[in-house]
Amino acid sequence: MRSKRTLIAVILVAFLAGIVFTGGILYASGNYWLDKVFGSEESKPVPDVSSPPGVEPGTIASIVEKAGPAVVKIETFVTTSERSDPFFDDPFFREFFGQFDYTPKKKVQHGLGSGFIVSPDGYILTNEHVVQGAQEINVNIVGKKSAVPAKVVGTDHELDLAVLKIDTGKDLPVLKLGKSSAVAVGNWVIAIGNPYGLDHTVTVGVISATGRPVTIQDRSFRNLLQTDASINPGNSGGPLLNIKGEVIGINTAVAQAQGIGFAIPSDTVESVLDDLINQGKVKRGWLGVEIQDVTPSIADYFGLSEPEGVLLRNVLQGGPAQKAGLKQGDIITAIDGKKVKNTGDLLDMIREAGPGKKVQLTIWRNKKAEKYTVTLTERPE
Repeated sequence: MRSKRTLIAVILVAFLAGIVFTGGILYASGNYWLDKVFGSEESKPVPDVSSPPGVEPGTIASIVEKAGPAVVKIETFVTTSERSDPFFDDPFFREFFGQFDYTPKKKVQHGLGSGFIVSPDGYILTNEHVVQGAQEINVNIVGKKSAVPAKVVGTDHELDLAVLKIDTGKDLPVLKLGKSSAVAVGNWVIAIGNPYGLDHTVTVGVISATGRPVTIQDRSFRNLLQTDASINPGNSGGPLLNIKGEVIGINTAVAQAQGIGFAIPSDTVESVLDDLINQGKVKRGWLGVEIQDVTPSIADYFGLSEPEGVLLRNVLQGGPAQKAGLKQGDIITAIDGKKVKNTGDLLDMIREAGPGKKVQLTIWRNKKAEKYTVTLTERPE
């Protein structure tokens, strides 16, 4: 009886040992072939998350490292006087309680923005709205413990651009302006600035659109870059960089939606930078007219084959257009032989021509084309 139990025990042990052995072989074999086909976890390359797809690893970090020192934080201060209690100025109150020797309290308003250095001797580009109305401007530079006072050299309200000047007694790091005309939708961009006072915050995104017409308060932009790189209050005036580290835009606004920010194209900035530095403002050509786009109904009424051109709603007395013989109801269809499709075209051409320039206007009047030469003057403030 005992021998039978022993035999059964031996058989069971052998059976279990066989199962364990076979399972081990299958497990090892399975892992071996899985590793051969798919690769082991240890052998799999770790993805690089420091750069977006299609950009060489480390590119973004390298650009930020080089560009960062040329990006500055701008602080503005405005001091106002105010009375905390309106009753002190009320005649009825003073009649009953007498005169009070009350000194108005001073209130200091503090503003923040961004900017970047464009010349070794200390010229800085930023937004006009960042420094508008400021009584005191300080610039914080990387590596310098205390802020540096800055003065406004030139501003342009329409383009929302300003140039500041600081003096540190030594050459400063600079950023180079690139060509915004070479930017394509989908290109990677990097924004550096000081949103909410957080120094040198870096965000990355793509160009979502180019040539965006956007109205922001009393400014009507016709050609902004749109990006989904995060732009927040305090980013204004900071650079928008391409993956070469060149400035292709100045961050100027964020829409009331996530992933929609705007920047002034670098080509626009470059076209007026010398004027801002040397003249303190942008001198624009002026025609002296009130205008509107030609609609299909206007084109039909005046006998135009296409709804293109600019209708003169009013010709200002004594202005360049009036002196050249233009009249209310004329339609400008071309300038110096270049077609004018709408008011945006006309404004751009007149602005770029500048004051003192003679231009030839092609006018549609009485259902036929006529030509007039106009000498532009400087646009009044």
